[in-house]
Amino acid sequence: MAVGCPHGGLVAQVSAGGAAVRIDGAPVATAADLFTVSGCAHVVAGRPQPCTSVRWAPDGGGRDVCVDGVPVLLDSTAAMCFSAGLVPQGPPVVVAVHQVSGARQGVFSR
Repeated sequence: MAVGCPHGGLVAQVSAGGAAVRIDGAPVATAADLFTVSGCAHVVAGRPQPCTSVRWAPDGGGRDVCVDGVPVLLDSTAAMCFSAGLVPQGPPVVVAVHQVSGARQGVFSR
C-alpha cells in the first residue's frame, strides 16, 4: 500500500512501534507510529502550505486489532494530513500496490 497527501506528496512511516509483528515482511503500522510527508505542492493564496505530517484516528474503528496494546492502522482507519502549523489539509490518499508474483506472503511475528 502506498500513501500520499491529497496534493501529491509522499507519506513515509518514520517509526515502527509494531516492528515485532510483520505482514509480508513489513512492520505493522500502529497508532504510535510517526508519519511524515515530503514533496507536497499545496499552495494557499500564493504561499506554500505543504502537508508535513499525517495523524491517524484508530479509535473510530475500535481496538479489535492491537500490537502491544496499541491499535493497528487498517486501510479503513481515518486520517488527516496537516501542515507544519497543524492546519488540516485533507485526508491522505491510499493506493493499493500489487504484490510481486511469488513473493512471500502472510503474517509473521518474531
